[in-house]
Amino acid sequence: MSPEQYCQEKCASSGSSFYYSFLFLPQERRRAIMALYAFCREVDDVVDECNDISLASTKLTWWRQEIERVADGQPQHPVGQALQAVNRDFNLPKEQLLEIIDGMEMDLQQTRYLDFKGLSLYCYRVASVVGLLAAAIFGYQDRQTQKYAHDLGMAFQLTNIIRDVGEDARRGRIYIPMDELKRFNVPAADILNAKYSDNFTALMQFQTERAEQYYAQAFALLPAVDRKSQRPGLIMAAIYRTLLDEIRRENFQVLHQRISLTPVRKIWIACKTWIAG
Repeated sequence: MSPEQYCQEKCASSGSSFYYSFLFLPQERRRAIMALYAFCREVDDVVDECNDISLASTKLTWWRQEIERVADGQPQHPVGQALQAVNRDFNLPKEQLLEIIDGMEMDLQQTRYLDFKGLSLYCYRVASVVGLLAAAIFGYQDRQTQKYAHDLGMAFQLTNIIRDVGEDARRGRIYIPMDELKRFNVPAADILNAKYSDNFTALMQFQTERAEQYYAQAFALLPAVDRKSQRPGLIMAAIYRTLLDEIRRENFQVLHQRISLTPVRKIWIACKTWIAG
């Protein structure tokens, strides 16, 4: 299996909504974004699938070394080899790839965030940096598109947090800021024990409104000259905002289940958004 095939399989098997936004890209850009996404999946899986914190930390250190090897032209992992190949056409700064790993490592160091400022750093590292790299792969002319990519990444991560509240709680993690739990009178124990309440619904509505605000900010920042090239991000936004609507319709019943869209629905949204341009 070639590095490119490995990355494609990693992307397809993840079941992520991101995969559907890649399908419309020209081959070279598709190869690059799949290499980037496969890298994100690899380092994220280290944290999610390794119960031994010391071992997970060691694996993330290995990946930092692998990014250095990518920069030096001597990668060992198929994903590293794929990143090196696409680096010839798309400059993916190693500093940003390393910052993504820094974000993943935050999951090993803390399971709570006191306020949104602290959470924002996490979201920036694991999502906005990815958005900046993706925007560069898609191509842009106006530097303001970087601001759009930053805010869109924030919106995506906030959507993930809303969707995964229950799943994260079963791993002992709560990403909703602790001061906001207190403001809405939702004890952390309610999240960990999957206990619904009117207060929890109000809390989740607040989280959703914040995510929607970031989507609105991102769309307002996207220059018209780059709208066509950035359509993959707009496809993802359409899928994720539809997911948010679905979660809201389900009255935020996210503690005991993972609400998602069917692949057919994602493809339909992707096609509709791509054609709309």
